[in-house]
Amino acid sequence: MKAYTEYLTFNTKKRRELIRITDTVKEAVKKSGVKEGLCLVSAMHLTAAVIIQDDEEGLHEDIWEWLERIAPFKPDYKHHRTGEDNGDAHLKNLLVHLQVVLPITNGELDLGPWQEIFYAEFDGQRPKRVIIKIIGE
Repeated sequence: MKAYTEYLTFNTKKRRELIRITDTVKEAVKKSGVKEGLCLVSAMHLTAAVIIQDDEEGLHEDIWEWLERIAPFKPDYKHHRTGEDNGDAHLKNLLVHLQVVLPITNGELDLGPWQEIFYAEFDGQRPKRVIIKIIGE
C-alpha cells in the first residue's frame, strides 16, 4: 500500500471565504501514484471546513446565508469568554463538517457530476492548514 501526504496553507483576505481546491487535490492524487484508494481532505482548524458542492455563485450565497441564519455571528457566545470572537465559526464547522473522504479510481478522483471540493473559511485572515492524505494501491 502507498501513502502520500500534502499540506495546503491558506491565509484568506476576508474572515469568511469559499475557495475551490478541486484541481489542487486532483494534482495531489496524480503525484501520489495511487490508482485505487481513498483521499482524505481535512481542515486542520475547528473554524474551517472542507465541503463538496456545486461551483455556482448563487448556491454559494445560499450556503453563506443558511450558515449565518443557523449560527449567526454575535457577541454573546460563551466561547467568547476565552477572549476569542469566533464562536459562530466553530458552530458553522459542525454544520458542514471538517473533512471529506473521496474515492480514487483508475488513478483519478471519482467525483460525481458537478461535484467540486472547497475549503470553507469561517474565521480567516491568519494562516491555516489543510491536509491531503492519500492511501491505496
